[in-house]
Parts: sequence; structure tokens; C-alpha cells
Amino acid sequence: MSDSIIHASDESFEADVLQSEIPVLVDFYADWCAPCRRLAPVIDELAEEYEGDMRFVKVNVDDNASLAVQFGVQSIPTLIFFKGGQQVAKTVGAPPKPRIVQEIAQILAS
Repeated sequence: MSDSIIHASDESFEADVLQSEIPVLVDFYADWCAPCRRLAPVIDELAEEYEGDMRFVKVNVDDNASLAVQFGVQSIPTLIFFKGGQQVAKTVGAPPKPRIVQEIAQILAS
């Protein structure tokens, strides 16, 4: 796993995500989720490729259920993009890397 990925909790989410100076991609996942495990290496690659431009945060829904409820996560993996503390995009499922890159490019350009 990439060193540039932050594992957020209920307690740290505001500081890790909502107060971030740069856009944030939050990966809501669970250890037992097969699609989440398939997506993990893609998130690791993206975290290294966009280091300094975008923050990558993982939230384990089993350990932080209140965050999942707060952001309407009903299926995992769910990727939620934040900019300026506000949710700007949401993807449910494990999209291919080019689709995530496209979303990141749009958010960074806006």
C-alpha cells in the first residue's frame, strides 16, 4: 500500500478530508469486499501519481459506519471526491483506472 494514503476514522475525517487544502478522493471500503480489494492497487497507483495534487483517503465502513451513513454509502466500494470541504462527485463500484483519472482531471481543472 502506498505511504501517501491516509486511513481516516470518524475522529480524523474532518481534518483529513473536509479541511484539506487540496482535493480529496475518499475510498469507502471493507476488508472482506472483493471489488474493494481489486480496486486497492489502482488507488495506490493514483495516490503516487497525484501526490501533492490530490489527497487519497480510505475509510473502512465496518470501523466507521457513521461516516458511511453520513455520506449515503450503501454499496462498496464507493469513491467520493471532495473539493474545498464539499462533496463534488461520487462513484459507486470499482471503476476502471481511466474513468477515475478522468474524474480527477475534471476536479483538478475546476
